[in-house]
Amino acid sequence: MVAAGAAAAASVIAYVGMGANLGGDAARLRATLVSAWQAMAALPGHEVLATSSLWRSVPVDAGGPDYLNAVLALRTPLPPLGLLHALQAIEQGHGRERPFRNAPRTLDLDLLCYGRLQLCADELTLPHPRMRQRAFVLRPLLEIAPALGGLAACLPAVADQVLERLPAATDWPPAAAHSTT
Repeated sequence: MVAAGAAAAASVIAYVGMGANLGGDAARLRATLVSAWQAMAALPGHEVLATSSLWRSVPVDAGGPDYLNAVLALRTPLPPLGLLHALQAIEQGHGRERPFRNAPRTLDLDLLCYGRLQLCADELTLPHPRMRQRAFVLRPLLEIAPALGGLAACLPAVADQVLERLPAATDWPPAAAHSTT
């Protein structure tokens, strides 16, 4: 077993984008995001450090119903591909299918940034290659990390994308389902 201090020393802060637009009405989509948030918080050695508001967005480069979106900051001991695979397992647990690019989704978890790592691999590119082109990523991300990588300068280019911050709710951000220790 690794001591808590050792695990913390090897951890990295990652930012994860969350979205859902299939599976029911707004209350059901919110429940999906709450469940996904709790699943990430329950990953061994992980801690959710910050969570954005919930946002409603119109799909970009795709059709389908509106999305509910959020971003969270997650302290993780996993390497980037390990975290990606953990996020994909959470997606699959919520019925995620990938029939075509930008298809509507029961749950979408995107690894946006992993510390300051820059990576270009077949399975993963960091930072996320399209995050600077998506208001539904930039606005929630800047809400919790306003000084992150000069991203505020990208906002004018996405000003035409329909995005609405939803009113605060008692179930968002959720409470962690399990201890992170």
